[in-house]
Amino acid sequence: MTQRLHLVFGGELIDPTKNAFVDVDKIDIVGMFPNYDSAYNAWKAAAQRTVDDAHTRYFIAHIHRLRDEEQAASSTEELGH
Repeated sequence: MTQRLHLVFGGELIDPTKNAFVDVDKIDIVGMFPNYDSAYNAWKAAAQRTVDDAHTRYFIAHIHRLRDEEQAASSTEELGH
């Protein structure tokens, strides 16, 4: 069975109309979630905590889209790196 992992993260943006963070080292990693519904709930809670700060924004990254399990692994991946 394929897992549909989702990462929820956010932080302060340089400009609220763009997606560049002020300080990448200060990105808030909310967590990794096994499905979109649980990721959405975590995203919503984080976003609501920072609703008064226009420069802070949270995102859901669809980790499962970064890797196609049907494709052969890259040489780096096979080495465990």
